[in-house]
Amino acid sequence: MRSAKKIMGTVFWDSRGVLLFETLQPGETINASRYCQTLDKLREAIRRKRPGQLTNGVILQHDNATPHTARVTQGWLEKYGWEILPHPPHSPDLAPSDYHLLGPLKRELAGKRFDDDEELVDHVRKWLQNLDGSFFREGIYSMVRLW
Repeated sequence: MRSAKKIMGTVFWDSRGVLLFETLQPGETINASRYCQTLDKLREAIRRKRPGQLTNGVILQHDNATPHTARVTQGWLEKYGWEILPHPPHSPDLAPSDYHLLGPLKRELAGKRFDDDEELVDHVRKWLQNLDGSFFREGIYSMVRLW
């Protein structure tokens, strides 16, 4: 497999760990329809990994990118009663994944070479699985402190 050099990945996580990690196929882009498919996968992951959470309510934090604010996405969120924790536009504060997850991931990948995209994705998946639960709790708590 030839490497595209850049892989688009999406990670959803809570205070207990990773709920969903997925990557796009080469040439695939995120639009509202594709984002709703990802939300379907997230909903199923929550059902499996956090029994009862769907009935207790889900609060999702994402930015104001077009796929997140599109009418079809808003309809999906309303259908399932998910609440959005807004991220202020042009805010100097980074989203929790930007400062808490991606920084350590970049350090983990620094200087490493992979034979193909699959090897890279597998490495990232294992790295995410091996993160201690306190890592995720601290990420959520730091967001609360900044809010």
